[in-house]
Amino acid sequence: MTRLLRSILLHALLLVGAAFAVGPLLWMVSASLMAPGEANHSPPPVLPAAPTLEHYRALFTNQHLGRYFLNSLIIAVGGTLLGVLITGMAGYAFAKLRFRGRRPLFRALLLGMVVPGQVAMLPMFLLLREMGLINTLFGAMIPVLAPIYGIFLVRQYALTIPDDLLDAARLDGASEWRLFRTVVLPAIAPVLATLGVFTFLAAWNDFLWPLIVLSDDRHYTLPVALANLAGEHVQDVELIMGGAVVTVLPVFIAFLFLQRYYIQGIMAGSVKG
Repeated sequence: MTRLLRSILLHALLLVGAAFAVGPLLWMVSASLMAPGEANHSPPPVLPAAPTLEHYRALFTNQHLGRYFLNSLIIAVGGTLLGVLITGMAGYAFAKLRFRGRRPLFRALLLGMVVPGQVAMLPMFLLLREMGLINTLFGAMIPVLAPIYGIFLVRQYALTIPDDLLDAARLDGASEWRLFRTVVLPAIAPVLATLGVFTFLAAWNDFLWPLIVLSDDRHYTLPVALANLAGEHVQDVELIMGGAVVTVLPVFIAFLFLQRYYIQGIMAGSVKG
């Protein structure tokens, strides 16, 4: 088999894989623009006969999807900003600060990585109930504020910062907070950017924890609201597809804008590793 033929077969397989991956997403957008009942035909049409935005208007007027969109945005953006800051400080502390119990505590955190997140939801729910954080947006963003894998990634990256650089800054009179802000943060920025992308996607797409912690429908996130919408309007395929587009589109746009930082973080981590 010649090199040209192998290249053709490889590209053909990649095109088939891309079609299987992108095809359902494109049909989702197409179905959201169809007239009511059009997507229920067998076989379903590929393109709408007369594109309409009726379902999107219904989502934001009758179904109050704008409120759920805002809730998801607050949880995802707030959780990402706080999570990156907390994880960055924790990872740096485990990497460069000397304090009693550092190694046993870090080992305990690593053991926590093997515990399924669903197992920790019940004790977390009970703790938040005692703190009065049930049915609040802040309570919904708790799981992404200090992920163990994020602390581990930042620690491994921060280990590459030269100790001489930190000691020189301390000799110049820099406080630990100023040292972290002016020296450490720029040094670990690539891995924080990568972690920020993961955190935003996890917070935006999370369904189970918001379903557990949020009892008031005014605080629902988009995935929870979309699940309720699918249950109430099971025959309204076009309306449900419109809700799915509204849920997926912000994540898609965010990844397009942040993929440069995401790739930089991965590449920098591989070089430093």
